[in-house]
Amino acid sequence: MQKGSSAAAVFRPRPRPRADRVLVCLSYCGGGTVPFRQWAEVVPDDVELALICYPGREARFGVPFARDWVALRDDAVEAVRGLAGRPYTLFGHSMGSWVAFEVAAQLERLGVAPPMELVVSGGTAPHKRELRDDVPRSSDSDEALVAWMREFGQMSPVVANEPELRRMAVELLRADLGVSESYRYAGGTRARVPLRLLYGTRDAEPFPVVEQDWKSLADGGFEAHQLPGGHFYETDVWAGLPRRFLGSAAKAGRSGALS
Repeated sequence: MQKGSSAAAVFRPRPRPRADRVLVCLSYCGGGTVPFRQWAEVVPDDVELALICYPGREARFGVPFARDWVALRDDAVEAVRGLAGRPYTLFGHSMGSWVAFEVAAQLERLGVAPPMELVVSGGTAPHKRELRDDVPRSSDSDEALVAWMREFGQMSPVVANEPELRRMAVELLRADLGVSESYRYAGGTRARVPLRLLYGTRDAEPFPVVEQDWKSLADGGFEAHQLPGGHFYETDVWAGLPRRFLGSAAKAGRSGALS
């Protein structure tokens, strides 16, 4: 992690320093913390929402993009490590599901308290990381990346119609795609905490296949839930997504409760 960037890497929409536990969120390719901020309105009162900001965006705009997958993982590890003093759930969407999986494994190697639960959303399993046909490549043209972001709701009409904002969005997506393309799963890496999979009914890959692939990496218990919608689910589902996996503190504290 870049020197002096640790504090900026964690954004708390509604700080709750006395909360019993923390929901830590890792974003998708080309994303930041903004899509997750609305969850501060729906998490239980005993939960603090902590959003990890990758380099090169938002409060870390002046920090260079991660040069490769290991750099991004290690940056996220340092941010999450600072939150591990309380019980926490680690959530990642799309590319963030791989980041969350690898961060949990790396924290275990470092002897840092693991998450109570690992929630992977909208992502294929790391050892089945073949590039999907519906995902663009870092080598694609600016026009192709803009078209993809608009189709998948990652670029508003306001941004699309403002050249400088559009350029920044394309630059960010291209950088994250390059990092994602450099990811290589290391054989033997496992999820040793309870793992919960969320996946859309209209997402690109068949749910039974994605479910079985993730289950094969889960040593600490496993659950899978198919949710309405595509890669980002239906709007109301995304807005209330934490309700789908955050239970009471007593329930969350039971290790290995999934099956």
